[in-house]
Amino acid sequence: MILKAADFLLREWQTDDEYSLFQNANNPKVSQYLENRFPAPYTIADARFWIDAHLNQPEPITNAAIIIAGEAAGAIGITLQNDIYVKNARIGYWLAEPYWGKGIMTAALALFTSYIFAGFEVERIVAGVFGSNPASAKVLQKAGFRHEGTFKKALFKNGFYDDELIFAKLRP
Repeated sequence: MILKAADFLLREWQTDDEYSLFQNANNPKVSQYLENRFPAPYTIADARFWIDAHLNQPEPITNAAIIIAGEAAGAIGITLQNDIYVKNARIGYWLAEPYWGKGIMTAALALFTSYIFAGFEVERIVAGVFGSNPASAKVLQKAGFRHEGTFKKALFKNGFYDDELIFAKLRP
């Protein structure tokens, strides 16, 4: 899978993404609004582990590298849900700090959600965002996601509570 846009492409993870992934992910401003399972600090071993876990994904893939100027500058992926949520997918993403505010993440999110709706039998893609991260909420809204609700004090990271803003996009 390769999805191309003007400033970036989305593709499968490759072994040679290791060093740029490490460089771009090892930033406390990146990990600040991600789940604790995203390592911080982010080591070269973490990059190796991530890439090894996502090599040779079956099509359609669920996790993609965001490639800018030949480097892994971010990631976007879904987790398919099960049980009564089987027609839902939870989406997550991050982008290296030098590329913030340029519309890249909005475009990547729109491109990837179209790919997910075309390749999977999901009716709804949902995203949870830290209430203290209005930039990510704006990215979701610009990509066609709608704010469905706010879970008060649902998140706890680095000793602080935060609200979780829930956004979703339904199959067109």
